[in-house]
Amino acid sequence: MDYSNPLGIEYRVVEDGEHQGQPVRIVSGARTYDTDIEDLWDAVTNAERIPRWFAPISGELNLGGRYQLEGNAGGKITRCDKPAALDITWEYYDNVSWVTVRLEPDGGGTRLTLQHLMGKDEESEAHWRKYGPGATGVGWELGFLGLGQYLKSGEAVIESDTNIWTASAAGKAFVTNCAEAWGEAHIESGEDPGVAKAMAAETAAFYCGQQQEH
Repeated sequence: MDYSNPLGIEYRVVEDGEHQGQPVRIVSGARTYDTDIEDLWDAVTNAERIPRWFAPISGELNLGGRYQLEGNAGGKITRCDKPAALDITWEYYDNVSWVTVRLEPDGGGTRLTLQHLMGKDEESEAHWRKYGPGATGVGWELGFLGLGQYLKSGEAVIESDTNIWTASAAGKAFVTNCAEAWGEAHIESGEDPGVAKAMAAETAAFYCGQQQEH
């Protein structure tokens, strides 16, 4: 795979909101892909195509069904309106959050907007105070990147190749730039610049396998 000019998310937003009557933090990312809406919908919902750019998946991929990503989250599909809207729960160990995906035509391509909604329980808040939006955001950046590479080449993004790349100098530069970009989005949302930059540095260190000194 060619990662010489990687691109993850194009537009980033950090905001507070409400979900099911409870306050949440929302991390949003969007990118326009050079394909039609039907193809992009199939790429993000088809059990045979998802492993080519994201991770192996199992389960019943239909409304009300449950899915499980290998080595990652599982959950329930709560909305599935082809080819425009997908909502899922994101269950990782005992933590439950929510993810929404929206597709819409954008010029000659299709814009994908993903929102990850996280509750403000004690555990989630402790994680947020250390890493801010970048911990979630950078993870999705890698997914957006893999999807873009897959759609461009038509070839599967090999997991071992991706892991080797993220441990390389180029991969570390990519995740560091993404973490800093999420720090800037955090500042735009009203966070203190010093706090946001410190969180971004913690996120970059985590993804680069480095321990921050305090």
